Amino acid sequence: MQKVLYQYLCYTMQKVKNTIPVYDICSLNSEHHAHGNLVAEPFGAYLKIHPNLHLPHRHSFYHVVFFTKGKGFHTIDFENFDVRAGHIYFMIPGQVHSWSFTGEVDGYVINFSEDLFRSFLASDTYLEQYSFFRGVAQESVHQLKGSTYNEVNRLFENIVKEVSSKGLFAVDIIRTTLIQLFIAVQRNAVPVTTTNTPLQNHLILSNFRKLVDKHYAEKRLPKEYAALLYITPNHLNALSKDLLGKPAGELIRDRILLEAKRWLINVDKSIAEIALQLNFSDNSHFTKFFKKHTAQTPEEFRKAAVSNRKN
Repeated sequence: MQKVLYQYLCYTMQKVKNTIPVYDICSLNSEHHAHGNLVAEPFGAYLKIHPNLHLPHRHSFYHVVFFTKGKGFHTIDFENFDVRAGHIYFMIPGQVHSWSFTGEVDGYVINFSEDLFRSFLASDTYLEQYSFFRGVAQESVHQLKGSTYNEVNRLFENIVKEVSSKGLFAVDIIRTTLIQLFIAVQRNAVPVTTTNTPLQNHLILSNFRKLVDKHYAEKRLPKEYAALLYITPNHLNALSKDLLGKPAGELIRDRILLEAKRWLINVDKSIAEIALQLNFSDNSHFTKFFKKHTAQTPEEFRKAAVSNRKN
């Protein structure tokens, strides 16, 4: 029976001593699934098959969960979010995730690889236009109500049905339904105050975030990114404050801290090695930086993370 369950939804875990597990989508040969790059099913069934996924882990695929019932909390990149009906969250590959539920929980889960849309869409960066697929925890969680809740619930139901289908064009129907789902949530998420913001400003900020993701270890100053974007540092700061509510320097700092936390939960890496990895001049400099912005030393953060994993 256990073997059948793992054939139904198969993951391989990259086992590295004392590191956080990383889950990959395997080849899905079960008759219940239409495509090896996609898993979609009721969340309650997903939890029963994978009871240990409440522990901190990463995914190598995109992960979407929509709750129709339940209480508790979950974390994305070390930020806590409550669980309630109508709550939906999105994760991109590489983010750290865990959850703790109270009582019965249900809804839907969708996991899909980067390959699902690769041969379907002309743009390799299509998903990046959605705010919840930019890898920022606070922007990846939304509460849906009313007509949006009903529409998204219907779209999830349709996707789950098509995943079990062997009908003609089932995979293309799944892809187009997923895009409808993304658009419905994005429309619900866009604040009224930003709808009149010029598209060019959003593109500049999006490119800034991509550059920070690529260069955070060696470029620490807003002026360095402004030069790459061919704008002034003041312009970059103004855009960041206007659209994100924080200066550009804070966004860079937050990205460094996030990567530091991701490294710190891998206890086979020493603090000195992590400091070097992040281009700090020495361990002391890294420790001062981390404590200033988190109120914990790297060692204290690591001990707390390891303790939570054991519990």
